[in-house]
Amino acid sequence: MSDPLMRYSDEVQAARSAGRPIVALESTIIAHGMPWPQNVETAREVEAIIRARGATPATIAVMGGQLCIGLSDAQLEQLGRDPDVMKLSRRDLPYAVAMGRVGATTVAATMICAARAGIEVFVTGGIGGVHRGAAESFDISADLQELARTPVAVVCAGAKSVLDLPLTLEYLETHGVPVVGVGQERFAAFYSRDSGLPCDFRIDAPVDQARFLRAKWALGLGGGVVFSNPVPLAHEIPPAEIEAITRQALDEAAARGVSGKAVTPFLLGRIKELTEGRSLVTNIALVKHNAQVGADLALALARV
Repeated sequence: MSDPLMRYSDEVQAARSAGRPIVALESTIIAHGMPWPQNVETAREVEAIIRARGATPATIAVMGGQLCIGLSDAQLEQLGRDPDVMKLSRRDLPYAVAMGRVGATTVAATMICAARAGIEVFVTGGIGGVHRGAAESFDISADLQELARTPVAVVCAGAKSVLDLPLTLEYLETHGVPVVGVGQERFAAFYSRDSGLPCDFRIDAPVDQARFLRAKWALGLGGGVVFSNPVPLAHEIPPAEIEAITRQALDEAAARGVSGKAVTPFLLGRIKELTEGRSLVTNIALVKHNAQVGADLALALARV
């Protein structure tokens, strides 16, 4: 039976009917993660990378009271230009659907929509996590709880470096979420390749990654898996440099009273200014690299 809450693009529906591998993509990176026009340009380029490797991209958003799995070029443009697009996590999805709001999905919301659509692989930039100072603020991204409960593989460049990475990994361990390194043993730190913290496992080959996922889910172990794929070396910002800039941006956010959902967009925007645009170039490079790894994983899962 058809699901009245779901709307598939023609491309995604054709892939579903043919049993071809599909890769989910979030839309918050378009609406809130990058400035226009780089946001829409990057979205199109990431989709093209996934197609070129033999999989079908499915950028996800909420529009017209439905979960849209796969977007048209005009819808991508709308997300990139409209300043009133909501930022949707788990708690926000029912409001956006019920009220007919246009909403861009975060990691958590994209995982929910992908799982409902039967999509096993999701590509993003970096996951959310435990925020610095969480011992006082209790500010922990809903992404982490979603990873613990929703069976979707998330390919990312680790967690955003503005976060408390040791506590983020500790939270994931506590909730049984495997963190798998791709190409290295260390957990990636978004702008930088090496956080100095270990992943749980290293699995480089897509077929072995697929076997790992199939084994986890066959054992009845729900929830997702984080595949930590470091930014290409040519686009890395050294850890010491980005840490100093991040601390300055965090101090400015605190001084201005920025809180809640507004924190991450503020920090990313300020870091872009302080790096004179280098961070945006890095962000774009890592998302494209993740798209390659995610597409290869989706193809391997279709065979395993």
